[in-house]
Amino acid sequence: MVAGALGVSAAAGLFAPGTGWTQAYPAKTVRMVIPFAPGGSNDIVGRMMAVQLQERIGQPVVIDNRAGAGGVIGTEIVARAVPDGYTLLVVSVAHAFNPALYKLSYDSIKSFAAIGMIGSGPNVLVVNPQLPVNTVKELIAYARANPGKLNIASSGVGSFQHLSGELFLRMAKIEMTHVPFKGGGPAMTDVIAGQSQVSIGSLIQFQPHIRSGRLRALGVGSLKRNPTLPDVASINESALPGYEANNWWGMVGPAALPQSIVTRLNNELNAILQSPETLKRLEAEGAVATPMTPAEFAKHIAVETARWGKVAKEAGIKGE
Repeated sequence: MVAGALGVSAAAGLFAPGTGWTQAYPAKTVRMVIPFAPGGSNDIVGRMMAVQLQERIGQPVVIDNRAGAGGVIGTEIVARAVPDGYTLLVVSVAHAFNPALYKLSYDSIKSFAAIGMIGSGPNVLVVNPQLPVNTVKELIAYARANPGKLNIASSGVGSFQHLSGELFLRMAKIEMTHVPFKGGGPAMTDVIAGQSQVSIGSLIQFQPHIRSGRLRALGVGSLKRNPTLPDVASINESALPGYEANNWWGMVGPAALPQSIVTRLNNELNAILQSPETLKRLEAEGAVATPMTPAEFAKHIAVETARWGKVAKEAGIKGE
């Protein structure tokens, strides 16, 4: 068993009433690969899905954390897996921008069968409170008056924070000095300390410090306001129409996964996303449930891959 793997036990013979499914699948344990270490958003969302999925399908769902290379290692495992529905993958926005950052042994679209979207949560643009700006437009004006003098901190070269920051800078047509760290925590600490003045990162990570006043939120990366920060406008509505930087999570399997299994898993996933428990947990993470059909999720992955690939290419970003 891989370190960090967690077996989620299920009552023998348990089957969700009213599903109408009687075929053989699933007849044994399902492995859900999470291509990141325990404790991150992918892991939190994946484990939440595993607990409820096993209750609905009547078989254990085992979490297998396979971290490394920005999610590439775990993703490769599923790309090579037998397409029988017993090896699944939790993907996030990293799945969309990794093709632009790394030389991959798989195709992020063609090597997988899209099952469904789980949820999404925005990044949030924050500044050190000592910076004399209170809105996104004021930050843009300040940066234009002081080109290259502001530092924008991220969780590392090629990270979602880095890419969403580059998208912001390019759309705003301003310059800042990128300061990469090994993780979102050190980047956030640097902004709080005032060594860097700006960052765009996870809402769930920044939220406690926004509330305490140690960071000032200027705009969220979703197209509309987020219920967690109702008084903070979106970057899209306040300054840069079309700006969007949402992390998202979904489920895929190996390519050639039988359509009957894809449909079954999509039905179960969307049912889970309607449960009060799931909605409450996602809200606690600053996220919202985002159910989709397999076709809709496949299109979403393709659109995100093109969008973030363009950002990485124009900025000359490569994974480390």
